[in-house]
Amino acid sequence: MMQEFKHRLARLQDEQEQLISKTNEITGTGNGIFNRYKYPVLTAAHTPINWRYDLNASTNPYLLERFGINAVFNAGAIKFNNKYLVVARVEGVDRKSFFAVAESADGINNFAFWDYPVDLPQTEQPDTNVYDMRLTNHQDGWIYGLFCTERRDPAAPPHDQSMAVAACGIARTKDMVKWERLPDLKTNSPQQRNVVLHPEFVDGKYALYTRPQDGFISAGTGGGIGFGLCDTMENAVVGQETIIDNKSYHTVYEAKNGQGPAPIKTERGWLHLAHGVRNTAAGLRYVLYMFMTDLHDLTKVLYKPGGYFLAPEGDERIGDVSNVVFCNGWIAEDDGTVYIYYASSDTRMHVATTTLHKLVDYVINTPADGLRSSASVDAVYQIINSNKELYKTGQQVG
Repeated sequence: MMQEFKHRLARLQDEQEQLISKTNEITGTGNGIFNRYKYPVLTAAHTPINWRYDLNASTNPYLLERFGINAVFNAGAIKFNNKYLVVARVEGVDRKSFFAVAESADGINNFAFWDYPVDLPQTEQPDTNVYDMRLTNHQDGWIYGLFCTERRDPAAPPHDQSMAVAACGIARTKDMVKWERLPDLKTNSPQQRNVVLHPEFVDGKYALYTRPQDGFISAGTGGGIGFGLCDTMENAVVGQETIIDNKSYHTVYEAKNGQGPAPIKTERGWLHLAHGVRNTAAGLRYVLYMFMTDLHDLTKVLYKPGGYFLAPEGDERIGDVSNVVFCNGWIAEDDGTVYIYYASSDTRMHVATTTLHKLVDYVINTPADGLRSSASVDAVYQIINSNKELYKTGQQVG
């Protein structure tokens, strides 16, 4: 029995070492805006063996998995102490999620989890489930993690065990290890998800991107990406929300939309990465899209390309909740390199790389959604005719 135990443990360790040490590589020619990579950067199999297995042969002689991990996805991201860190949503087979930090030296390869998951303090009303943390290195010196905290709806009848209330939980840290829990955000909306903290003060106040909605799943009369101010994060209250980017009929964000990670500041404006949701015969489809807001008026959208920026492809379309991509973490380097950490189908984490110059070009120069089929044809005609002019003037390449 002991020999079988040792043999199985050696195989588990060897398989995980091969997984974590695998070198990633760019796949395909792509669209020129970003590069996709061949392998996911995090999966359930990346979680440490000693989280999932009791390694004592006396109490677990068959080396059975004691705490199953179902998925690793929807990670916030930050560059910290010259390392690339993601705070992933780790979901057990019991459906409960928790946060855990994984680290990479180059942001693409060899992500490995820290020794322990995040020990998140509880409020007076304990969380049933927590997920999808957005990280913001704020001007005030703190690193904030804003996340969704879910609790059963107190108004739910006994026969309905699915009714829930989503709120924005808030925690902060200086070292990414010890977290201070602050009271949940208060707004006028009955439900709040996808709340993101802006990295700078606005008129001396904290600025938040919100997503008010009526129900736990359905946006109802709510929805859209909101914007509001609060005096403090220690007892955060947003009294008024202004919708800066709304849902729109027959678009990739017609059902609901929400801010992804905190926006990135550029010379032309603030770059935003968001998710859009539409309904299909096969269920909800989640994609990512982008827009840019004014440097001084954060509620003013300057540019918004039509359609999606990134959508699930190939194996990314398959998982616990299929046909979904979601992003709540990206990292912009001083040299302009941008690492986009996105999850596919509520199952695994990926990375895409690009540059700020490319993203600004994409957002500013890609045609906006004309909201009608004829407008789409007009946009194609404009590109075709522009290319014909190049040939006439001999400016074409090749």
